[in-house]
Amino acid sequence: MKRGIACAVMAGAVWGLVVLIPSLLPEFSPLLLSCARFVLYGAFSLILALPKARSLWQRLTWADGLLLLKLALTGNLIYFMLLASAIQQAGVATTALIIGVLPVTITLAGRGDQDALPLARLRWPLLLIVAGIACINLHTLLLDSTGGHALTQRLLGIVCAFGALVCWTWFATDNARYLKTSRFDSGEWSSLWGITTGVLGALIWLGADFLQLPAMQIEVSEQRWQQFWLASLACAVLGSWFGNRMWNASSRRLPLTLSGQLIVFETVFSLLYGFLYLQRLPGLLESVASGLLLLGVIWAVRRHLPHSAH
Repeated sequence: MKRGIACAVMAGAVWGLVVLIPSLLPEFSPLLLSCARFVLYGAFSLILALPKARSLWQRLTWADGLLLLKLALTGNLIYFMLLASAIQQAGVATTALIIGVLPVTITLAGRGDQDALPLARLRWPLLLIVAGIACINLHTLLLDSTGGHALTQRLLGIVCAFGALVCWTWFATDNARYLKTSRFDSGEWSSLWGITTGVLGALIWLGADFLQLPAMQIEVSEQRWQQFWLASLACAVLGSWFGNRMWNASSRRLPLTLSGQLIVFETVFSLLYGFLYLQRLPGLLESVASGLLLLGVIWAVRRHLPHSAH
């Protein structure tokens, strides 16, 4: 269990960086951000998978391939496009408030699994996590109720955020259940998943470029393009390959009722990186929120320990 928790923390640490990217590169469309990140993720995964290519191909079934397509779409491409759209249309605070419900939705989705704890035993840890997520966003929403966006844009962003929530809940549930009986280890599955995502990303990019969609026609300086590609490479290697590998390792070892709550580390690290970027200390509500999140997770972990280990 300790190793599974450590892997979840590392996944949250790198995913927290990815959350900041759309707001740091507002000139680039969610479609372009998503395609660039995942094509690079696919290329990196392919390079790593080449020494084991024959073994991986022999073990891969049609059912595995179909699941990889579903996971690549819901957990990577569609999810990140919806997330980036939500951040750019509705703002980081509103998006974080909606996506922050993931610990609850994943826990509810996994409540029927064999290794799941009864929800009654997780009621108070979940309430602490929800309270922490609410505190994170409360001051921002009160200070800027419009977020600087028109009402139509804001509503569209909220719809995208809820869509991202549904996508990642479905992805996390199916991926975790598969990994508990998979023939592939966490690194192999992450590479296969990355190759699939890269192929889909390349096809979407080619199709969008062929249709000359405005989302792909970006006019910015050469310096901004360099920043875009560096950010995309960091997202691909750290946020996608390494983060997914760590999450796979965690999902394999922990029940959904626990791993779902550990996703709050993405929010905690997003806050930390945001404070470092803005060069300021957290406010009162932000400090309380971080404390509630960590306390809720620690409580949930203790609930999952065998009685003799408490």
